[in-house]
Amino acid sequence: MGVDYYKILQVDKNAKDDDLKKAYRKLAMKWHPDKNPNNKKEAEAKFKQISEAYEVLSDPQKRTVYDQYGEEGLKGQVPPPDAGGAGTTFFSTGDMPGSFRFNPRNADDIFAEFFGFSSPFGGMGGRGGGGGMRSRKTMPVEEILTINVKPGWKKGTKITFPEKGNEQPNVAPADLVFIIDEKPHGVFTRDGNDLVVTQKISLAEALTGYTVHLTTLDGRNLSIPINSVIHPNYEEVVPREGMPLPKDPSKKGNLRIKFNIKFPTRLNEEQKAGIRKLLAA
Repeated sequence: MGVDYYKILQVDKNAKDDDLKKAYRKLAMKWHPDKNPNNKKEAEAKFKQISEAYEVLSDPQKRTVYDQYGEEGLKGQVPPPDAGGAGTTFFSTGDMPGSFRFNPRNADDIFAEFFGFSSPFGGMGGRGGGGGMRSRKTMPVEEILTINVKPGWKKGTKITFPEKGNEQPNVAPADLVFIIDEKPHGVFTRDGNDLVVTQKISLAEALTGYTVHLTTLDGRNLSIPINSVIHPNYEEVVPREGMPLPKDPSKKGNLRIKFNIKFPTRLNEEQKAGIRKLLAA
């Protein structure tokens, strides 16, 4: 097949347009001749190859011919299918009737379309007589990015959209990073994968028994009877009623119920006597 454009761009044969653009940006910035003054000759060759590979693979017609006939087919040694309907990217060589040849664009022109300048590294004097820097009219582009928040994601989770940040003429586009934050909930607080809730109860309820009634985050009603004596540090643990685990939403943390016991501010002598009698028993 001659030159392997997929290997040059470090993409697979099913690469989509976004994959090609990302690969080109990364490699073109790495191998721009002005960034490689100590091995300029090698860099110029690689830079040209990267540009040519991107130009071919990003054009559906050229890519089809390349996939079927390789570099030779593009450059005139094998006639592409339906040659008569070929567009302006191919032209007849004259000395090879019925065959067509691909004429690569200037590598600097492709680079300038991506980055706004043909040389973002301060290089003076040009390759191919171009020289200097060539700037574009930059235009704002609106794009809707969708984040599918998965069950159980924690505060601080980062979602990165590669190269979707601000673009500047002399640098590659930055990444756009979203960081998940959590709104406080009126009933539950989160502790890792557990949910924690505090119930306010009276001393009588703490001593004689209490049933916790809760509505879960997904709308179910829970009734949890507590038959033990509830002391100030008591905690009831309900398995698998916490937050979904991010790596396996079918599994959940626990629901932990804590209690705020309201003690009476004063007791009269009759109440004190009654409590002494009850506790003594």
